[in-house]
Amino acid sequence: MIDKIMDRVNGDAALVRRGRYVTLDFLVGVGDQDYIFRIDRGRIDFILPRDKAMNSGHFTIRAGADVWAEFWHHTPRRDYHDLFSMFAAGRAQIDGDVTPFMQNIRYFKDVLTTPRATSGEA
Repeated sequence: MIDKIMDRVNGDAALVRRGRYVTLDFLVGVGDQDYIFRIDRGRIDFILPRDKAMNSGHFTIRAGADVWAEFWHHTPRRDYHDLFSMFAAGRAQIDGDVTPFMQNIRYFKDVLTTPRATSGEA
């Protein structure tokens, strides 16, 4: 699902505009694999698997692969439907400098929900 995020975000002019003040790197952990997201003025420059422990970002959001799979489902169950629900239920963790995350919460929540299947998709 990670592979869908960049094209969907960069193809959504409203989402890119919402993130126009966001320029940073952050990590998303999916099970045992971490991915580095590079954001430049709301556009995603790249998403790469983290290959060195020293590669990091402002903050990291981690959850098991099964948790992300449910989160990215078209209609996720309770405690999987929202990042804060996942944090509160102990299904996901966030650490690092969360200031830019909180300042741009709607942007980051929308970025991470872009892989959700729409009603016309499988």
